[in-house]
Amino acid sequence: MKVIKTLLVYRRFLLIVFTPLLLLPLPLVIRTKEAECAYTLFVVAIFWLTEALPLAVSALLPALMFPLFGIMASKQVASAYFKDFHLLLTGVICLATSIEKWNLHKRIALKMVMLVGVNPAWLTLGFMISCAFLSMWLSNTSAAAMVMPIVEAVAQQIISAEAEVDGLEMTHANGATNHTLELDEDIDECKAVGWKEKTKQFNGYSNGSAHAVHTVCKIEKEKETPEPSDTGRKYRNKRDHMICKVMCLCIAYSSTIGGLTTITGTSTNLIFAEHFNTRYPGCQCINFGTWFILCIPITLIILVLSWVWLLWLFLGFNFKEMFKCGKEKSPREQASAQVIKEEYNKLGPMSYPEIITLVLFILMALLWFTRDPGFISGWASLFSAYPGFATDSTAALMIGLLFFIIPAKTLSRTSNGENIVFDYTPLITWKEFQACMPWEIAILVGGGFALADGCEVSKLSEWIGSKLTPLGSLPIWLTILISSLIVTTITEVASNPATITIFLPILAPLAEAIHVNPLYILIPSTLCTSFAFLLPVANPPNAIVFAYGHLKVIDMVKAGLGINIIGVAVVMLAVMTWGVPMFELNTYPSWAPAIANRTGL
Repeated sequence: MKVIKTLLVYRRFLLIVFTPLLLLPLPLVIRTKEAECAYTLFVVAIFWLTEALPLAVSALLPALMFPLFGIMASKQVASAYFKDFHLLLTGVICLATSIEKWNLHKRIALKMVMLVGVNPAWLTLGFMISCAFLSMWLSNTSAAAMVMPIVEAVAQQIISAEAEVDGLEMTHANGATNHTLELDEDIDECKAVGWKEKTKQFNGYSNGSAHAVHTVCKIEKEKETPEPSDTGRKYRNKRDHMICKVMCLCIAYSSTIGGLTTITGTSTNLIFAEHFNTRYPGCQCINFGTWFILCIPITLIILVLSWVWLLWLFLGFNFKEMFKCGKEKSPREQASAQVIKEEYNKLGPMSYPEIITLVLFILMALLWFTRDPGFISGWASLFSAYPGFATDSTAALMIGLLFFIIPAKTLSRTSNGENIVFDYTPLITWKEFQACMPWEIAILVGGGFALADGCEVSKLSEWIGSKLTPLGSLPIWLTILISSLIVTTITEVASNPATITIFLPILAPLAEAIHVNPLYILIPSTLCTSFAFLLPVANPPNAIVFAYGHLKVIDMVKAGLGINIIGVAVVMLAVMTWGVPMFELNTYPSWAPAIANRTGL
């Protein structure tokens, strides 16, 4: 027993030592470049899946092993670690840093919920929409961490209001005076809650993933006489508990679902876009605009179906109650409306930095949409002498630099009309940017590019493609479904960026080998990599909401399984219907390698 405990303590060290040793016969016995590259790929993949080493450290191994095996020169490998992706990431992180610094995210979330209403079902939908919208531009971790304290305050206020209503009804029944309902607005101070994440997330994205310790604000109502419960909280009845569960899960899942919509919404989307554009430079069909048009229906459908699923699972989906009109609001709804309105009023009027950040935010989105929309000429056509030179990263970097230039304060004047001198401070500083910049993800992505280049140079990709050609005998929809289910399963226990980085170099040769448009397989696999909904450790937003104490693991498993099925089904529907004419998926494109179809299809 003591030996087993010792092995468990040193399991990571043992993995680091024995993984390369056990796989060493592969390059020693076969002695081909394909085998040497496969050895490197297996070692890095195992380290990524087990996280025996930090993800970024494992990503540096190709820079060491490829030169030693003679696959690629050191300078050639090093050039793979910095791509156009990193410039796009830099611009987006500048935007995310400013949004979070000036609290624009909180204003957007509260305003959207105020517009939806305070009925529990509609309130849940409002939180889902606001969180999904934020995660389109920020990381799913950031979106969940921003909205969850507001959700917790509303949930606790609902419980408090229900308790007071019950007390008042009992008092009234006993003949006592019915006093006006007063809502307790005192809130405890934030408490730090630490946990280990599966994935290192970052401000600006995700989607994405490595173990890290984050802090989340756990807002609780002060109770003079707290009653014990299984979760250490006071619930008047089972419905109160179910409402808290639904609100927590809606934030965890919508923050991930929203990231599917944009190329910059999650790291897996960015990794796919950079890998695809690098492998197929002749195709200019993947950009911010085309991805948004493809994925906005996917996001909306999954979001609505997930909302219906969560309500049905925990509260029961009562259409009559949801769509009632002209009826007086219940005490629960009044309490929720009051909390949200007061939280919004605390923000005050929009400040100058918020306005500038919002303007730059809108400007960046417009530049992305109008660069090369496809159906009309975009602003990139102004530089027709240099086709393909300006990309989404060009627009992101241009707007990102403005955050370091535009001052965070305006000149104020005295009553005499004289300017007051103040220190010049930009919207964001370099230290603030550094604190938000996901350097680990940047290196991880670079390692993935290095592995992909090594697979091409060593011809390992070509060898894998030749072995996968029997899959061409299967219907294309079944091939897509199998690949989607595989990545959906693996991403539950492995980081999202690591999963997509491992599978892209495998799935692209598969598509070429069976003579299918690579986008037909790569797009659904990329989207399904984000479907990590089952476990608290499967995704950082899951861990954030789980830390609030309302949920059990079985709750997340039951809810997540249904949303996983919904997600895969909707993605399959998308690529088989409106995705086909968008990207001409039914034809093998000219920009893909002209590989002979060995399956006779």
